[in-house]
Amino acid sequence: MPTEQTVYDSPRPGVLPCFSGRNYSSLAVFLMGAIALVVDSGYTYGVVLLLLGSLSLLWRTPGFSPGGEDKLLMAVLAAYSLIFMLQLWLGAAGASAYDRPSRFMFAVPVLLFVLSFPPRLGWLWGGLVAGSVATAGWAVWQKLFLGIERATGHTYVIQFGNISMLFGLFCLAGLGWAAVQPNARRWIVLLLLGAVCGALGSLLSGSRGGWVGLPFVFLVLYKAYGGVLGKRLTLLAVAALAGLGALVYALPQTGVQQRVQQAFVDIERYQQGDRESSLGYRFDMWQGAIALIAERPFTGWGTEGYRERMQELAVQGVITDYSANTHAHNEYLDNFARRGIVGLLSLLALYLVPLKLFARRLNSHNFELRAVATAGAILPVAFMDFGLSQVFFAHNSGVMVYAFWLAVLWGTMRAMEQAPAESRKL
Repeated sequence: MPTEQTVYDSPRPGVLPCFSGRNYSSLAVFLMGAIALVVDSGYTYGVVLLLLGSLSLLWRTPGFSPGGEDKLLMAVLAAYSLIFMLQLWLGAAGASAYDRPSRFMFAVPVLLFVLSFPPRLGWLWGGLVAGSVATAGWAVWQKLFLGIERATGHTYVIQFGNISMLFGLFCLAGLGWAAVQPNARRWIVLLLLGAVCGALGSLLSGSRGGWVGLPFVFLVLYKAYGGVLGKRLTLLAVAALAGLGALVYALPQTGVQQRVQQAFVDIERYQQGDRESSLGYRFDMWQGAIALIAERPFTGWGTEGYRERMQELAVQGVITDYSANTHAHNEYLDNFARRGIVGLLSLLALYLVPLKLFARRLNSHNFELRAVATAGAILPVAFMDFGLSQVFFAHNSGVMVYAFWLAVLWGTMRAMEQAPAESRKL
């Protein structure tokens, strides 16, 4: 009887054991982590490979049987995409407007492909480490040597910082996998390095929103690994993180202290009636979006209607002109205002359904599976936090990272779960 790991690494039934299978998906997933933020549109290359690979399922016998949870997750992705595109169609939007919402639909065949050809976990975690280290290196170069105030890559600075943070958190999730590898010490060191570099990239970008939700992310990590570490090691880990955070705040070169202090200044200015600041504009956008929600809570305003009504509020002096010509800088308010209550519920389902499904595996006895489940649970928790101060799904990078990492992590985890059942059929 082969072991679970042996079966997972073997070809799936009905699938040819060639380069276009496991090795192909492994390379694609490696690129999803390694070049996401350091190459122009780097977050797309691995995804395109996976999407092209999914076409092979049209003529190959898939080595999987989607269960109820798989179908539920695919339905959530498809529903969000269809509701978004329906709103665009009703508003007579141009063809280009369908680009971002359609990508949630494209994540479905990618998920099916990964179920049949799950990537090798060493390539998955290795890509995240490589990407985190490369991103931090670039951020250090921009900040300290080029004198750029806020380090960024080929995407918007907030996206850069938050995705860097996300990849670092994924590396922490991978420690459970590393601990049971033959070369455990080497992998643990590499993943810890990736975690530190992910946080460093975020810090040097000056993006503050990604740090607000860290207590909830750490709660996921504690749920997964707290029982293994024990109280003493858990307290040591918390103390180490707190000490590192204090050190980063104290060093003026990081710019963290300045950004935190500026936030308090912006709030004080806003209370005095001055809305011309980073947080002031956000409060203004939120005020406008809430006003639109109150007027049309069920149907929403649509993309063009949102823009026109916000401009009317600017003319009336309710909000500034700047606030009227952008999105709400809050994923929840933006969805609610544009697509009504159905749009908001579809967004919440996109976060909460995957979170619940991954959370069921946080105490799995298979530590390799537990690590993937932990990363999967961190993904929606992090994006729920990111969405408080930014409309992440209004950017290509946000859509690509969430939709396709969700597909990869879920497909990989489910393939591992199906391996023991398959071994009994061999």
